[in-house]
Amino acid sequence: MRKVALLIVTILFLISCETGKQKKILKEANGRINNVLIVMKNSYWQGAIGDELRNIIAEPVLGLPQPEAQFEVSQVPTENFGSMFRATRNVLNIVIGDENSFSVASNVYASPQRIVTISGKNKKELIDEIQKNGPKIISSFKDADIKSIQRNISKKFWDPSQIETFKNKNYSLKIPKKYTKVEDNGDFVWYRYHLTGGNSLELISYTIPITSEDDENGENIVSNRDSIGKKYIPGQIEDSYMITEEAYTPHIFEVELDGKKAFETRGKWEVKGVYMAGPFLSYSVIDKPNNRVVVVEGLTFAPGINKRDYMFELEAILKTLKID
Repeated sequence: MRKVALLIVTILFLISCETGKQKKILKEANGRINNVLIVMKNSYWQGAIGDELRNIIAEPVLGLPQPEAQFEVSQVPTENFGSMFRATRNVLNIVIGDENSFSVASNVYASPQRIVTISGKNKKELIDEIQKNGPKIISSFKDADIKSIQRNISKKFWDPSQIETFKNKNYSLKIPKKYTKVEDNGDFVWYRYHLTGGNSLELISYTIPITSEDDENGENIVSNRDSIGKKYIPGQIEDSYMITEEAYTPHIFEVELDGKKAFETRGKWEVKGVYMAGPFLSYSVIDKPNNRVVVVEGLTFAPGINKRDYMFELEAILKTLKID
């Protein structure tokens, strides 16, 4: 009987130890979104390896009026990557080691955290590895930052079932509570977040019926958004309304959103007849079962200030789209 009791106690102890491991508490990560800490030797950073990284990390964001790098970058030598820096949100670790490799780890020293490590056998092979994995470097940090924003959004957002257009059209977005309603008529929804100085972030959404293969292939994105602007987004003077800037060709990419074929469009909007303009980002999602295109769009009016982080926030919101 004593042996049985001892066995039970031992099992319970092992279970409690395992549970303790699972409940390991990480400190909260520090650092703003779209910021990356690069850990590498100073001599590498100041030479060809650093040049290659800068070409990738500092590439301008598409669709903005003025050039803005995708990430703000800081660098520390490997030997200085101690407790002071280990809680950084986004870390890119560059080393010369025994193999050529690319790896991604999450929540190593803090949460939420993303650590990307690139290794090469020598300087040339390390540069080759960086070039080969350039898109993965960007997407790894960008996806992590998007999820971080979405976690914050999920704490406090407007109930989509109480938004008439979403309820009527059977889809939804998680719109943060800091945004206020401008219009919601069952066919078109518009929310706004007021920034300082009269600036603002705008969220709009609507659906377009699929009438041809051109709709499914993203050929009518500009004409559709211009017609919606004319119908729902008037300017400050008579006969003025929002259009896609005629002098700037938008960048359009085929992507996937909510598991469906979609088109990501990045460009500039303007108000016809009025000196107002800014960047926009839209997703046109092909909803074949309902024979329609679901459009969600974010745009910024903030002349004279950087807009990268504002557009990034809008992107995170737009990517919460769910179609019933």
